[in-house]
Amino acid sequence: MLTTTSSSSSVPQNNAVSFSSTRRFYDDANFPKGFRRCGDFTQKEAELLEAHGVAMKSLADGSLLPRTIDEQRFVDVVKGLQAASSPMEKLWIKYTTLAQGRPFYAVVGTNLVRPSEADVYLDLLDTDSDVADEDEEPQAEEKA
Repeated sequence: MLTTTSSSSSVPQNNAVSFSSTRRFYDDANFPKGFRRCGDFTQKEAELLEAHGVAMKSLADGSLLPRTIDEQRFVDVVKGLQAASSPMEKLWIKYTTLAQGRPFYAVVGTNLVRPSEADVYLDLLDTDSDVADEDEEPQAEEKA
């Protein structure tokens, strides 16, 4: 008589399909045009990310426990314990790097320019009204 028991050991088994997911992965916040049209991923990378991104994200944030050796290695890579070597690991590292955003480089200096503190006084008195213009002659003399 054969009986099967479910093993709850922490060692992942290789009988499950790695990075399986029933939903497609989209990141509209960082890639509003989609992975295919953003220009950062190849067509193959975009397809892998859409097909397996939900599982990779769940593994990366800890909401899903690894079921296979590949998934356990992926978790170790995400934690920084190992270097990325598989295409899925490299793709996730590329995605997270791009999702963090590109650095902003200012074209002009970013130092705060303070307005000059020189005192400016405006002379609102019209001092020229006391002096008659030399070009103007009284009109009474012209009519006489």
